[in-house]
Amino acid sequence: MKIWDTGPFDNDAAKDFVEEVMQDGDYALGEAFDVVLDADMDFIEAEEGCRVVAAAEILSAVLAGDTSRITDAGLRVWVQQADPQAVEPLRTSARNALQRVLGPGSELPDLWDEPGDATAWSAGVQQLRQRFPA
Repeated sequence: MKIWDTGPFDNDAAKDFVEEVMQDGDYALGEAFDVVLDADMDFIEAEEGCRVVAAAEILSAVLAGDTSRITDAGLRVWVQQADPQAVEPLRTSARNALQRVLGPGSELPDLWDEPGDATAWSAGVQQLRQRFPA
């Protein structure tokens, strides 16, 4: 990856995913969650994990009507036009997918070289997960 930082859109996979969302809409959000929630998925590669984190951030923005964490101008417009009721059923999937991304069968938590970055990333994903209460 050329772009790599702790934010939900601060990596190449997330940047590519943003384009998918603007093209395919809420279908792309659901697909990102479904991939890591597949019972046959034993190990979550970093790319899938990055997509889940970005998808959850986008979902949260649509549901809350708050684009302040969205860094792409085109995505901001998409979020503002998206129907919160159409994506509401994805809440549980988002929460569960984020838990898998944080868990032991995921590559993403192990990619941080600096302990401070690992802590910042983990805290950010935990805070994001809390936006989807059970």
